[in-house]
Amino acid sequence: MLFIPVEALGSQSSVLLVEPNNTGFPTSDAQKLDEDAVRSVTHNSLAERLGSPVLTPEFPRPQNGQSDIYTHSLSRETILLASGPLRRIDLQLIAMVADARRRLAACGLVIGDKFMLDGFSASAMFVSRFVYLHPDLVAAAAFGGVNSFLMLPEAGIGGHLLHFPLGLADYATFTGHPFRRAVYDGVPQFAYMGANDTNDAASTGGDAYSSDDSALIRSLFGTRMLPDRWNAVQDAFRMSGASVKFVTYQRIGHSIDERIFRDLTQFFRTAVQALQRAK
Repeated sequence: MLFIPVEALGSQSSVLLVEPNNTGFPTSDAQKLDEDAVRSVTHNSLAERLGSPVLTPEFPRPQNGQSDIYTHSLSRETILLASGPLRRIDLQLIAMVADARRRLAACGLVIGDKFMLDGFSASAMFVSRFVYLHPDLVAAAAFGGVNSFLMLPEAGIGGHLLHFPLGLADYATFTGHPFRRAVYDGVPQFAYMGANDTNDAASTGGDAYSSDDSALIRSLFGTRMLPDRWNAVQDAFRMSGASVKFVTYQRIGHSIDERIFRDLTQFFRTAVQALQRAK
């Protein structure tokens, strides 16, 4: 679903905002997916504030025994799909962006090759993982409500290999090339959690993580999501040298408030301005 907010009208150039879909439940119902995408793009406060066109895909989230194919988080099982309509949805999203670029150009609005990515909860994991896979395409990325864990720019830690979506141990399996650390480090990234968030997708495994991955996350970074695991993950990123900005918002749980919208707006504006200066 592609939408141009009124704030973007009249502009001759812009940066596309991409927000991966996240229904919050498994569904392959085309009408429900369409309705969810329409709500997402037409009531998008961030796109309005940025004056940017916004794109939201309508990827189904399978059910009936396929809960591990968690498309909305770009799970390992999703990436490993070798055939079918959900094969490599990250590449499908790139194709959607190319189509959006052509459609927007026909309306007189030119967007660059790079786009902004924003997500919350499951779609936040999608965004974080997408940046690793395609850092050359991302102007800036923000992700919140991430159960106090993010995929790390490391192949291993503490003697444990970190496979996708925990780390880079099998990165070339999905990309066909080594991890491009310098390109990844060039992507401005903003990660945040609410101090009262209790939505811990890494607590027991299931659709978000396998039971083994959940156990490894808890073992390496802490069973308590806040503040233990969140602090440990930030320490791991700092030790790796990765330039991700971490923020914890007080007095909020698994949701987004005006403070966060203001910070996200400023973050993306600053990133876009830096991108435009670099041209």
